[in-house]
Amino acid sequence: MVTEIQRLKTEAGDRNEIYIKRDDLLPFSMGGNKVRIAEAFFQDMVQKGCDAMIIYGSRHSNLCRVLANLCCSRGVGCTMICSHEEQEDDSATNNTHLINWAGAKIVHCAKNEIAITVERVMEELQKEGHIPYYIYGNKFGKGNEGTAAAAYAKAYEEITSYEREQGWAFDYIFCPSGTGATQSGLICGHLMAGDQKKILGVMISSRETDRAHEVIGEGIQDYFAKRSLELPDNYKEEIILLDQYRLGGYGKYDERIEDLIRHQYRTNSVPLDPIYTAKAFWGMQQYIKENNITDKRILFLHTGGTPLFYDFLAKEGAEEKKC
Repeated sequence: MVTEIQRLKTEAGDRNEIYIKRDDLLPFSMGGNKVRIAEAFFQDMVQKGCDAMIIYGSRHSNLCRVLANLCCSRGVGCTMICSHEEQEDDSATNNTHLINWAGAKIVHCAKNEIAITVERVMEELQKEGHIPYYIYGNKFGKGNEGTAAAAYAKAYEEITSYEREQGWAFDYIFCPSGTGATQSGLICGHLMAGDQKKILGVMISSRETDRAHEVIGEGIQDYFAKRSLELPDNYKEEIILLDQYRLGGYGKYDERIEDLIRHQYRTNSVPLDPIYTAKAFWGMQQYIKENNITDKRILFLHTGGTPLFYDFLAKEGAEEKKC
C-alpha cells in the first residue's frame, strides 16, 4: 500500500520544503490511514480465531467507516459502539451514512459508559455463539495497542525508501494525533531505523495530554514486546504532542481552518477536512512559525477523512444558499 509523497506549493518567502504523504488516496473505502490500521486489526482478529468484530468511535470516525466496510466485504458481523459528548450535535455525517450502508449494528452510549457497553455487547455476541473481538483489547481499551502501531511502523519504511531515492532525509514529520495509533507506529518505525528526524503529533482529540502520552507509549511498548525487541530507554523522549492547536476540542474549528481548507484545495488540489487533517495542518504551520523553523524538509502525513471533506463542502453549499 505505497502512497505518493509530493511537494506542496507554499507561500512566497517560505524557507522550508513542505511535502505531503497522500494516505487519503489508499484505494479501499475512500482511503485514509485507517485503511492500514483496519487491515491490521482484521488480520489480528482472524489470527485469534474470532468471528465478530466490535468497533468504537464517534459519528465522525474514519476508523469505524473503514472497519465496517471491511467486515461487510468479508462477511463478518460488525457492531459499532458510538459514544457521545454532552450537548453534542447528533446530526449524521457522511461517515455515519457509509457505516450504515455497510450494515454495522450501532449501539449508542455516553462517554462514561463505554466499558460497560463493550462488556454488554461482548456478552450478547457470546450468547449468540460468536467469538467477539474488540479492536482495543479488553473492555477498558487495554491490551491491543501494538496491533495498530504495527501498521504505521511498516508505513514508515515507505518514507525511508523515498528518502533513499531522493538522497536526503526529512527533518520533521507532522501528523494528526487522535487515538495515537498512527503516531505510535511512526515512532516505532523511527526507533527501528535509528534516524534523527522528529515526529510531532498535532492533537485533534479532547483527550487529556498526559493520557495521550501514555496511550502512545503503550502502543510503542506493546509493539516492541510482541516482537521480543529491546525497547530503547529514551523512547518516551520521542513522543512529542502539540496540544495547543485544538481550538476548543474534538470536532471544533473556526474560520482559520475553513480558510485553510479552501486554500489548500485551490493551491495544491488537496482535500483536507476540518475534524482531523486541516486542523493538524494548521497546527503544523503555526508551530513552524512560532519556533522559527527554516531551511528544513518537512513531511505532513495526510491521514484521510475524505467523507468529512464532503461534509464540509455540503455545509459550505448550505450556507451559500442562505445568502
